[in-house]
Amino acid sequence: MLFSRPLAKLVRYYSVTIQNESDRSHLPRTDGNLENTSRETTMANMTQAKLNHFMSETQDQLLKLFEKELVFDEVVDSWPLMSTPWPVLSILSMYLFFVLKLGPNMMENRKPFNIKYVMLLYNAIQTLYNGWLVCWFFITPGAVDYHLNHLCHPLPRNLNQFLIHELNKGSWFFFLSKVIDLLDTVFFVLRKKQSQVSFLHVYHHVNMVITCWAYLRFIKGEQLIFGGIINSFIHTVMYSYYFLSALGPHMQKYLWWKKYLTRMQIIQFLSIMTYNAGLYSFNCSFPRLFMLYVIADVTLFLYLFLMFYKRTYEQKLKTKVHVN
Repeated sequence: MLFSRPLAKLVRYYSVTIQNESDRSHLPRTDGNLENTSRETTMANMTQAKLNHFMSETQDQLLKLFEKELVFDEVVDSWPLMSTPWPVLSILSMYLFFVLKLGPNMMENRKPFNIKYVMLLYNAIQTLYNGWLVCWFFITPGAVDYHLNHLCHPLPRNLNQFLIHELNKGSWFFFLSKVIDLLDTVFFVLRKKQSQVSFLHVYHHVNMVITCWAYLRFIKGEQLIFGGIINSFIHTVMYSYYFLSALGPHMQKYLWWKKYLTRMQIIQFLSIMTYNAGLYSFNCSFPRLFMLYVIADVTLFLYLFLMFYKRTYEQKLKTKVHVN
């Protein structure tokens, strides 16, 4: 009680002071404050206007670029799996669900499936199929001459429709090969080799399907023919290795060249990067946004494969030296 009255007076004093300050803040500002506020408002409005103009210009430029780069063709767009993305997305969703969830759970308490002869047949078919894709380009009439003479500036589709459709067919068969490649992972799971189902492996397969579909659906260009030929050749060699490996352990002594296969894949990425960077640098008549995407995508692949190579072969070399 002794301190209650003085304390109450002190509280009332500060309450009145705060209230007065609050009331004063709502009073009209002085001329100086009004001038500063007006200047700040004007600058904020100018900044916002510039930002809106920049965003609008950027949006318009991107829309014009997309309109210029996207190509639609009733014939190509009507081919199987090409009309909408949903079939491809459904296949990839089922693939990811099986190899990451359903398959490992299903195989957890099972013995590995003995699918030796299935693997032999699959690898033989893949070897022949990819070899045929390499030959497709060279046996298509006029394809080699056209590619060499119009490497940087291809002819419009309406002036070269037959050859372009033939090359688009080759691109569709290449895309189909990437869908078939998904079985690689399914076989890993069924053989209980889940350690092989790495991020690099799964990302590579999913990315290739999406990229090849988007390229044929919206770009339909010729700038990826070079990369497709190299990739098909690498896969011909790779599935030949898998075929020989599936024959049994007695073949291992003949498969000393496995590490060179990974080196070939790394050289493949470097070649495709250099090729597309050259198309971009020399201002060639190709979709620039897609070329930038390909360069970025292949750069990521190169990094992942280099890490895989370093982790796999350099570690084995260190272990071998340590044992000796």
